[in-house]
Amino acid sequence: MSNPVDAAKASELATAAVALALGKSLTVATAESLTAGMVAASLANTPGASGMLQGGVIAYQNSVKASILGVSTELISAVGSVDGGVAAAMAEGARRACTADVGISTTGVAGPEPHDGKAVGTVFVGVATSSGTGSFEFSFSGDRQSIREKACEAALAHLIDALEGVGYRS
Repeated sequence: MSNPVDAAKASELATAAVALALGKSLTVATAESLTAGMVAASLANTPGASGMLQGGVIAYQNSVKASILGVSTELISAVGSVDGGVAAAMAEGARRACTADVGISTTGVAGPEPHDGKAVGTVFVGVATSSGTGSFEFSFSGDRQSIREKACEAALAHLIDALEGVGYRS
């Protein structure tokens, strides 16, 4: 069962992201692997989300990352699915596929076993805007559910940062 404190934090972050996107008339799309839709669901649980959430792709399998999001199969073969470059490409793929101003993605290892040579708790959040793409690496501890919740919170926090930055870069 989800920790109520974690759920409250995700809700607070989602509320801030929705308000910021609406205030700037910006749209958002998600691409999620380990969070499997938690980020999009957190946004959609917020009143007004229909004015900013374009859509999302649950890309749990590498074939979906490649075919729907356009992540290079060569990149996935070289580094595995849990990588900053993959996260950035997923975010850009979501942005493109859903025609959004900002794309946000998650990929990582929730456990209980390591994956692609990466330790349990390794998470990457990707962000894509008209200014470019990037990724952020995290190392979370806890059980499978708590790692997924922390990844969702990290993605929402980076979404807020991206929304604050869109339109201010030349």
